[in-house]
Amino acid sequence: MNVLSIVLAAEDPSQSHHWLFPEIGEIIYGSIASIVIFSALYKFGWPAAKKALETRTAKIQQEIDESAAARRNAESDAANIRKALGDIASERSRILADADAQAAAILSEGRTRIAAEVAEMETRATAEIAAARSRIGDELRAEIARLSAVATNDAVRAALDDRTQQELVDGFISKVGASR
Repeated sequence: MNVLSIVLAAEDPSQSHHWLFPEIGEIIYGSIASIVIFSALYKFGWPAAKKALETRTAKIQQEIDESAAARRNAESDAANIRKALGDIASERSRILADADAQAAAILSEGRTRIAAEVAEMETRATAEIAAARSRIGDELRAEIARLSAVATNDAVRAALDDRTQQELVDGFISKVGASR
């Protein structure tokens, strides 16, 4: 190698003495800087990271616990609903049985009441028929008597002549005058 190239290589900072390892000064200063950075990260960053991870773990655990509690509540609610469905079916059966019993009682009571009303109406109708029969009989007798009187008067007038009629009137007057 020539001297010029060595001088130029010494002046060129991009050139190192070995292609794989840096200069000794860079290794020392880089190591010290790395130790300071890693120490600061360990002292300040590690507790913050640890605290963040613990907080995250606690939050996740809390969510797991809440979801487990929610699942237990849901299973409990589902069991209660299944039980209530059974209770609803028995309650429905009981209500329908009560309704049937009430309907039968109302029907029986209605039939009894209707039978009593029919018997009362029959009695009233029988009494009204008897009263109407009596009233019609009385009216018929009165009409017959009236028609008989009219017919008798007409027959007597037709049968009597003026002279006979005068004799009857005179006889009636003399009887009335004698009885006084």
